[in-house]
Amino acid sequence: MNVTDINKIRNVAFISHGGAGKTSLIEAILFNAKVTKKIGSVDAGTSVMDFDPVEIERKISINSKVCSVEWNKYSLNIVDTPGYSNFLHETKAALSAVGGAVVIASAITGVKAETERVWKFADQYDLAKIIFVNKMDKERADFYRSLSDIEKSFGINPVPIFLPIGKEDNFRGLIDLIKMKAYLYPSDATAEFQVEDIPADMLDEAEEYRNKLLEAISETDDSLIEKFLEGEEFTEEEILKGVREGTISKRFIPVICGSATKNIGSKLLLEAIINYLPSPLQRERREAIDKKTGETIFIDPQDKELVGFVFKTFIDPFAGKLSIIRLYSGELTCDSEIYNVNKNETEKINQLYLLQGKNFVKVDKLIAGQIGMVNKLKYTESFDTFTSNKKYQVEVTPVDLPEPVLAFSLVPKSKDDEDKVSSGLHRLMEEDPGIRVSRDEQTGELLLNGMGQMHIEVVVEKLKKKFNVEVDLKTPKVPYKETIKGKASGQGKYKKQSGGRGQYGDVWITVEPLPRGEGFEFVDQIVGGAIPKQYIPAVEKGIREAALEGVIAGYPMVDFKVTLYDGSYHSVDSSEMAFKIAASMAYKKVAMDAKPVLLEPIMNMDIFVPEDSVGNVIGDLNSRRGRILNVEPQTNGQHISAQVPMAEILKYAPDLRSMTGGRGVFTMEFSHYEELPSHLADKVIQENKKDED
Repeated sequence: MNVTDINKIRNVAFISHGGAGKTSLIEAILFNAKVTKKIGSVDAGTSVMDFDPVEIERKISINSKVCSVEWNKYSLNIVDTPGYSNFLHETKAALSAVGGAVVIASAITGVKAETERVWKFADQYDLAKIIFVNKMDKERADFYRSLSDIEKSFGINPVPIFLPIGKEDNFRGLIDLIKMKAYLYPSDATAEFQVEDIPADMLDEAEEYRNKLLEAISETDDSLIEKFLEGEEFTEEEILKGVREGTISKRFIPVICGSATKNIGSKLLLEAIINYLPSPLQRERREAIDKKTGETIFIDPQDKELVGFVFKTFIDPFAGKLSIIRLYSGELTCDSEIYNVNKNETEKINQLYLLQGKNFVKVDKLIAGQIGMVNKLKYTESFDTFTSNKKYQVEVTPVDLPEPVLAFSLVPKSKDDEDKVSSGLHRLMEEDPGIRVSRDEQTGELLLNGMGQMHIEVVVEKLKKKFNVEVDLKTPKVPYKETIKGKASGQGKYKKQSGGRGQYGDVWITVEPLPRGEGFEFVDQIVGGAIPKQYIPAVEKGIREAALEGVIAGYPMVDFKVTLYDGSYHSVDSSEMAFKIAASMAYKKVAMDAKPVLLEPIMNMDIFVPEDSVGNVIGDLNSRRGRILNVEPQTNGQHISAQVPMAEILKYAPDLRSMTGGRGVFTMEFSHYEELPSHLADKVIQENKKDED
């Protein structure tokens, strides 16, 4: 696989919703390219691409993986991406490294919500696309219904370049609308197709769709428009060129159909990738930032300066850290050094590889445009940029991943696991940038944030399988706070005499509310030396520490002012500790007289929902005590802005998925605190008392 010509490289991601057959289609391609001796099966657990133990067990793709194959002297780097909503951050990262996409649509279910999301990701990276309608051999498969669904969902012009011969159990071949020939496949998935004339009963249909194809490509060239209008025949070369121009310019999207499990159409898809998707030279140059000037630049694949980008990291228990890289310019060789722009560190390249799923192929070098792998880089992580030396400091524009939408509290099952859980999570965060791990300062809980419940469950499974760490998942506590609504004054007096030197502290304070978000203010109004100055800081400290536990439910008190206005002391028995205790006593007593209330965190939510679900989602948000701020029309749906109490949306992700058929997506972030209604506050206070008991 020694590639020397960048024009003969194709980098392409296979994208769709989960279960459409991406991995199965790649398994057929690996067999056709003679990488494997038999077609791997996801269901049987023999897939070359889905090799993670959790993927094998769940029979779904969780990570994006790369396979490099040769076809007709071209080098194809195919990226298999996850299709389930919890793992689409992996897909978005993978799309940043390719020049084109094959969108797999199911002939049974058509376009699903996840397909719409990954389509938008591909549009963000301005990728040229081919559509492959899969599962033509399955019950209820309908190619023409899928075409209509594609056109309606994406608002594009899908142009078939192949038509199916038969459907469901009778699906047995394809009509090539460019060569106007029929390809008939035997029942054996490993056999070659036979080239025959188009069946007589399909000739009119084939002519109709060929005419649509010629009309579409005629718009790519003025000379072709003239030929089309005059009814002249196009040469095969003109058609191929026209389809390529139309695909790369996005005037239309060519559509192929077939069956991955029966290996029908997979070779023709390889030809289409070569013929219609761009090489790295024909892609728009990759955007980057010049670190020295701060200016935006574009990396030209023909530049001699080395620029590479890590778009995926695997942590292997035996091989260590594996970095999947896309080279944008220059050459990378074994035994060379690279400079990590993000970490300001130099790394040694020991060995380079091309990937074929779980298998690695050693190579001596990678050229611009290629995707490969480096092992055991010490400092380099996902989304880091590297160059040949410190003089050339450019940083590839980072991948903008979706924010996590769900959090669970992690509780180690044993004392031994407590020590290992942080280390294991840190390693998994290197592999999966969609994970966020944090410690809630108020509740003390270790929080695992992810893209959904399945995502978090998978992280827990990986902790167990890779690092032998077991944890329980619990819904996180809501970080309520306390404040006061009224003003009150009172005394706190601490006096203790038990032989020898005693303890004496006496303070008079006033507490009153501050505007929301102001925190805590302490005012010293002592005059005449009623309390010596050296004890004043102890008074403030005593109040601050007591306020951390509130007065009604054990939550921190915020947004209040304390004025110290009087007190007394003993020349022998007074001490800092005595005044600290006295201040704490005064605070607890006076705050209870100042109308204490509970505050709850309010979250800003941005929710995209399809048009037919808007009413249900808004009604649901209202039932969660939410406030709708804005509803804005968007393509294929509505964008809802709302503010909702955190307590009402701890498990919102599965509920939104249920209401919208999986098509709704949302992000949220903390906004502010508001007073919790009294009937709900009473419930929280009672629950906390039970916990204390």
